[in-house]
Amino acid sequence: MCGNCCSGPEGYVLVDDSEAAAFAAHLGISVPEFIERYTRMTSAGRSLIEKTTSFGLDCVFLDREKIPGKAVCGLYELRPRQCRTWPFWKSLLVSRKRWELAGRMCPGIGKGPLFDPAEIARRRDTVDI
Repeated sequence: MCGNCCSGPEGYVLVDDSEAAAFAAHLGISVPEFIERYTRMTSAGRSLIEKTTSFGLDCVFLDREKIPGKAVCGLYELRPRQCRTWPFWKSLLVSRKRWELAGRMCPGIGKGPLFDPAEIARRRDTVDI
């Protein structure tokens, strides 16, 4: 709940049509309204928008007020595949150096539950990041 992976310089959190539909239903709005209010097109595809905070650009659904001193995802149970698979992205698993660099930003890397290689491979192959 540090929010480090949900904040910083401009980035993207890609959402597909099924995720957009689930988020819209959760928020009680139509899919077109969700897309209009909460997403933008990027070179990589449709992404959640960001809001400017003192931490940088936060994901629009990152809540820093609900739990003082913590950063909580407002869509945690439904979070996008990109977020669900962090930190097991192909781009981070290509080398030990990349993994260690990510660990400098993410205090949870190396401290959470251990995953077996099959689960890591499944998560790695879920998104192409």
